[in-house]
Amino acid sequence: MSQDAVRVTNFIRNIIDADLASGKHTNIVTRFPPEPNGYLHIGHAKSICLNFGIGQDYKGQTNLRFDDTNPEKEDIDFVNSIKEDVKWLGFEWAGDIRYSSNYFEQLYQYAIELINNGKAFVCELDAEQMREYRGTLKQPGKPSPSRDRSIEENLDLFERMRNGEFAEGQYSLRAKIDMASPNIKMRDPILYRIRFVEHHQTGDKWCIYPMYDFTHCISDAIEGITHSLCTLEFEDHRPLYDWVIDNISIETHPQQIEFSRLNLEYTVMSKRKLASLVENNLVDGWNDPRMPTIAGMRRRGYTPQSIVEFCKRIGVTKQENVIEMSALESCLREDLDSKAPRAMVVLDPIKLVIENYPEDQVEQLTASNHPKDESMGTRTIPFSREVYIDRADFREEANKKYKRLVLDKEVRLRNGYVVKALRCDKDDNGDVTTVYGTYDPETLGKKPSDGRSVKGVIHWVSASEGVNAEVRIYDRLFTEANPAAAEDFAEVINPESLIIRKNAIAEPSLVSAPAELAYQFEREGYFCADNQDSSPEHLVFNRTVGLRDTWAKQGA
Repeated sequence: MSQDAVRVTNFIRNIIDADLASGKHTNIVTRFPPEPNGYLHIGHAKSICLNFGIGQDYKGQTNLRFDDTNPEKEDIDFVNSIKEDVKWLGFEWAGDIRYSSNYFEQLYQYAIELINNGKAFVCELDAEQMREYRGTLKQPGKPSPSRDRSIEENLDLFERMRNGEFAEGQYSLRAKIDMASPNIKMRDPILYRIRFVEHHQTGDKWCIYPMYDFTHCISDAIEGITHSLCTLEFEDHRPLYDWVIDNISIETHPQQIEFSRLNLEYTVMSKRKLASLVENNLVDGWNDPRMPTIAGMRRRGYTPQSIVEFCKRIGVTKQENVIEMSALESCLREDLDSKAPRAMVVLDPIKLVIENYPEDQVEQLTASNHPKDESMGTRTIPFSREVYIDRADFREEANKKYKRLVLDKEVRLRNGYVVKALRCDKDDNGDVTTVYGTYDPETLGKKPSDGRSVKGVIHWVSASEGVNAEVRIYDRLFTEANPAAAEDFAEVINPESLIIRKNAIAEPSLVSAPAELAYQFEREGYFCADNQDSSPEHLVFNRTVGLRDTWAKQGA
């Protein structure tokens, strides 16, 4: 066990430690079992980090197994995206990728074993009748009229189900447990249903598909999983998990342990709700940078290190809670601050004409790529008579608290000279279009020689050498911290969750910016080139996160 495993502890690790100490297990095997019916999100990242982290720390193994028992909602594209997400987060699964469908024949044989032991029967109740027979939390259910079929008849019907002789919904295979159980999951649950759907792994070989509760525990046992870790909503499923294993002839019996799922402010974690956002075109696909999917976060510029660190900090408990978005963003800022090279981009440009600078001259200034890390080197930035500055960085008049460019006042251009504003032009709407000023040629890299105090610093880009860029300002997708509580969560989508600046001007070094590499655009925030839409011919940058938490200031 690594030193990290010693330092990081939680109730699951305590159970594992006790199992190793008692000799119950000598090797730890975990699994990550996603259903390929959507993209993984930040909540899945918590489970990935937990399962793979335990596998690493205890020098065991972690399997990647797709829970592919519902082909109506599954797709090979989801399979591929999940594999990519796990790798991107920095984890490797043991051996080949596994699928529950790999075990369909074994599962079928175990179902026959239950029938032969009088533990399962073929039922002809339809879905509505089954709900009626199931009972309520206060009233016991009543047995299906089919519950006492003979073993021979059940075997015959089940084989004919497999052979495709019956319509969907005409029959199902159910466990025979206890219709009076206080746990409704134990009231003769369905084990198999008929579905004439082609499967992404098995094609049309099967027309009966096992249910999750039957499949998952047996798949765990087949793979020799020692600790089957799942979220708290499966706590009621555990008695059925154990019942299935106890009633078939399989040697291993994994231990199911539940932990609290990740609930994050300003997001929804339900795959159904995330899918509705995509299907109703409220976002631009599963990898929209506003989505809490791993693919969306990656496209936005989140780093795998920041997500893994976040999952480590929030810990693992049985207590349901809601994590503040600021906790995730703090991990991201900490990671990016140390590794993101600096660059200058003007998001809302107005022109500054430096009238005493030579008209045809372009000067190459030197700038550090990172103020705290000399090993990241330097870059050259072209400087010319005309530069772009941000509209918010100029005012005709302002109080002393405004430390940017004001008429008849001086300010320093980042990595460049001290300039002074003299006058400005405006359009018909009264908006400033051009500022005119002068520069002090003796102030490159040093203070004015006569002791003038220049406190303000603004960023800029050469008008002649800068390149056009589209900058997408992403923010939180919802205005409410708990959007799932809204009557219609679509109505609390943040109208300013995406603001597009099509006329931004970037320094020329960014033409070669690799997709997903985070930059700190000085004084603006952290950004990365979009991994889908950006190209050297059309630069597109996504804002990953601002330099500070503006939502906290707003009291949002």
